[in-house]
Amino acid sequence: MTPKIIAFDADDTLFVNEPYFQEVEQKFCALLSDYLSHQGLSQELFKTEIENLNLYGYGIKGYILSMIEAAMKISNNTISIEIIEKIIQYGKELLQKPIELLDDVEHTLKTLHKKYKLIVATKGDLKDQQSKLQRSGLS
Repeated sequence: MTPKIIAFDADDTLFVNEPYFQEVEQKFCALLSDYLSHQGLSQELFKTEIENLNLYGYGIKGYILSMIEAAMKISNNTISIEIIEKIIQYGKELLQKPIELLDDVEHTLKTLHKKYKLIVATKGDLKDQQSKLQRSGLS
């Protein structure tokens, strides 16, 4: 049977994504460096993300909520409102990042579109993924 449909993931398949999350994690670690080492902060954040995955799913909003929760755990609930505000700001910045297509994505999709139906299959946050696709110019 000849394939008629090709499905693509969006993040880090069609456009850059992970480096932006890594950048925010670096900021988070710098923000909370008085509490733990960079490695300790990253581990606590990752642990919190995994614990929350079934509840929040994948995406920026769940990541930021996990970041706030991790900051609260790390600080024994003494984290300042200013730090929480900065974490929220990091999330807003992530949500508004310009979309950077990976090399040759546009050409590849145009070529494949001539012969196949193309769809995006993602486990990411629906609203966030729709926004990224719209801003990318690929939709």
